[in-house]
Amino acid sequence: MDCHTEIKSLVSKGSGYHSRSEVRGKNCSSCHNEHHGRNFRIINFNPEKFDHNKTGYGLTGKHSKAECKKCHKPDLIIDNNLKKRNGTYLGLSTNCFSCHEDNHQKTLGDVCNKCHNIAAFKPAIKFDHSTAAYKLTGAHIKVDCIGCHKIEDKNGKKYQAFKNIPFQNCNYCHKDVHKGSLGQNCASCHQTSSFKQINASAFDHNRTKYPLIGKHRLVSCNNCHKNPSSYKMKFGLCTDCHKDFHKTQFVVNNLTQNCLDCHSENGFRPSLFTLEMHNKAKFQITGAHLATSCESCHYKQELWDFKGIKLECISCHKNIHENALKPEFLPENNCGTCHQTENWKTSSFDHGKTSFPLLGKHLTISCGPCHRKKEDETKSIIFSPIKKECETCHKDVHYDQFKVDGISDCSRCHAFENWKPEKFDHNKTDYILDGAHKNVECVKCHPKVELNGITFTKFKLEEFTCATCHKK
Repeated sequence: MDCHTEIKSLVSKGSGYHSRSEVRGKNCSSCHNEHHGRNFRIINFNPEKFDHNKTGYGLTGKHSKAECKKCHKPDLIIDNNLKKRNGTYLGLSTNCFSCHEDNHQKTLGDVCNKCHNIAAFKPAIKFDHSTAAYKLTGAHIKVDCIGCHKIEDKNGKKYQAFKNIPFQNCNYCHKDVHKGSLGQNCASCHQTSSFKQINASAFDHNRTKYPLIGKHRLVSCNNCHKNPSSYKMKFGLCTDCHKDFHKTQFVVNNLTQNCLDCHSENGFRPSLFTLEMHNKAKFQITGAHLATSCESCHYKQELWDFKGIKLECISCHKNIHENALKPEFLPENNCGTCHQTENWKTSSFDHGKTSFPLLGKHLTISCGPCHRKKEDETKSIIFSPIKKECETCHKDVHYDQFKVDGISDCSRCHAFENWKPEKFDHNKTDYILDGAHKNVECVKCHPKVELNGITFTKFKLEEFTCATCHKK
């Protein structure tokens, strides 16, 4: 051993073949005896059958398939004295870099088996990214290493950087689609699971100039922010996001009016347009109109119409009178000349403007008895043509006795207060009452008669001599 210092050095370190228990302590001559001639092989070593595990460095993985000469060559021997020996198997280091090039260029230390195994350099299956300063989560787990660890030229060689990769800001790897408009902290909105999945619990929209209230809180971000570059957008008018449902009905001087005048973020309906606001418009809401829904007037043919509505009653209500009323009684189709919004039956029509003024008892009668008609179970209201003769409404109890040219003019005898013949003057007839005749009851001279099954008082006498009434 005094001569074979290389063996002695290995034994003293407890490494190499000669340090094994079955060899250590043996006399060298027990294996390497001599005096067998010049051609005797004192070292009986067969590389093809040698068990490399006995050296303390077992060959596994790709090493087990490598030829001896790939590793055991002067270029890889670290001892300069041993390099001079031909065919020696001594002098190699177990350090990976003694045989393999350090592709990481001394940036990751010299303990390769922290990441690699002997089966193959790629992939580095022993590397656990969770032990690094930057833990992989979400979609980052599925990204190929080269997606973040780029290959570049360093010292004239291809180099893949694993150290000193900046990760404090997402923009080191990802393009800022917002172009700096929302700051640098992407995690305040996004999650690593997906860029499209917004971390609603982390992002506070109320910190922006447009706090989300009402139903806006339930809307998906993408409904307003159509593309990533539109996260800074107009919001002064509702129509910046919403379609003008009213189709420019409320555009004044090329400016759309504020939707908040009628609506709120809690829902388009019900409208906030109050009765007080409506009564400042051209059409005031009164009477039964107060109980009418907006749709009844403003929703026509599946469209909402607020500006193009006519104010005439017939734009919503059917004109049941049709052509029965003359224009002077329905000027500009204004039903308000007769009716009130409280109730259709409440009429304020001035009958004195017609050719038949209402007098006496006629003033207390409702319109129906004269103007309502029923035929075949069908009711209708008529105003024209209606005859003015009394017989149109009243029965002729005199059985045509006073008809002149087919018309009975009741007003010659009767007034409108009652049926008493207050206007009748007997002295204007062919038989003037004088003397005792003035005190005789009418029925004494004008008896009840029956004709064609009808009983009536006979006022028209064919003759009125004394003998007609007085017996001898």
